[in-house]
Order: sequence, then structure tokens, then C-alpha cells
Amino acid sequence: MGDEAPTSGPESTFRLMYRSRNMIPADQRKTELGMLFSVARSNNKKQQITGALLIFGDWFAQVLEGAEAPIRALFATIEQDPRHENISVIQSGTADGRVFSRWSMARVSVDGEPDIRLIAHTDGIAPAMNRGATPEQEAVLDVMRAATRDDAHAH
Repeated sequence: MGDEAPTSGPESTFRLMYRSRNMIPADQRKTELGMLFSVARSNNKKQQITGALLIFGDWFAQVLEGAEAPIRALFATIEQDPRHENISVIQSGTADGRVFSRWSMARVSVDGEPDIRLIAHTDGIAPAMNRGATPEQEAVLDVMRAATRDDAHAH
């Protein structure tokens, strides 16, 4: 009822979504991605970064949410990582809260291993038995799916 300043709520959420080409050789991907995932999940938890990673063929799309400074620092590291090429930001800016608040880093794979929170099928992504995606999560994932497919088909 009173006039509350926008800064009086919880920390503002910064969201950055990017796409990149996966440069890990095909025969090393399963092992390399497993290691990358374990490290990312641990680091992201410490930094209070949440998000999701979509893998489609040779393309990654990832969304990161949290405080702006740690996300920008993480993205700068990703830009220097030789496992990524052709990195482009799909969207970035302040968001109305976290969409992936429970996910320290969910993997949304469309061509291999089951997801952490979602299970991918050739015709789309279906909710896992334990917890499905919310409409807000699906909306973000749809943008990520489109980004990997557009580029995958363009090259």
C-alpha cells in the first residue's frame, strides 16, 4: 500500500542467455561435459548463479541468472574458453526474478543423456517425473531451443 522503492525487495536478478558452438571433439564430449557440469554446478552454487544449459548437436545455449557482477565475470570466462566458439548473446538484462531458482545448472539435452530436471525427446522436452518445467521455464527454454536450431540449420 505504501510506496516501496524498487530496490527494497530481494536482489535484482540479472539474466544472460548466450549461444555458442561446441568445440569439444565428439569422442570426448561425454567425459568433458560431465566434468564441465560438475565444476559449473559447484561454482555456480557458490556464486548463487542458477540457469540451464541446452545442448543441440554442435551448439550450446545457456541461460544464467543471479547478480549481474558474477554473471558478467562468468561469461567473460566462458568467452575465453576454447571449448566454445561463435559465442553470441541472445539476450541480457534485468529480469523479474529467477526462472530457474532451484536449478544450480540443469542440463537440457536434446541428443543424448537424460536431463537433470527435464527429459528430452526428439519431438520436444517433456517434464521429468520428479518435477516438470514451469511455463516461465518453458518460455525461456523455447528461446534457447530456437537459438540452437536456427544456427544449427544455418551452417
